[in-house]
Amino acid sequence: MQIIQTVVVKQILTEKSKQQLFEKYNSKKLQLQKECDQLQFELKRLEKTKNFSQVSLKNQFEKEIQFRKEKIKLLEFQIEQLHILPLGSELKEREVQALVEINVGDTWDLSLGQPTIIIKDGIVEEIR
Repeated sequence: MQIIQTVVVKQILTEKSKQQLFEKYNSKKLQLQKECDQLQFELKRLEKTKNFSQVSLKNQFEKEIQFRKEKIKLLEFQIEQLHILPLGSELKEREVQALVEINVGDTWDLSLGQPTIIIKDGIVEEIR
């Protein structure tokens, strides 16, 4: 019988991966800032048309802008933490699903231990 099991994928922090993560976080941050600017521009434009309920419209736009600003703060925190982390640290990258073969007589605890895949610069380094 086969069952589906969650496998944790971790990345070993190297100079190359650190730079890639920094660029990824920074590009997401810039994108969110652009979205905030665009939302503020659209709000001002729609306020001038006066075809909509001003209060509910403004509340909805402010809510969306605030949501993006919170994501920006989280990204800034992640960038800070990235600078603090020493090289060689293991970062949880994601979780994936894997099929595991279970047979009669298998030890249940050993069969369902939490497997982990370790990646270094995009190459599988180890499977635990």
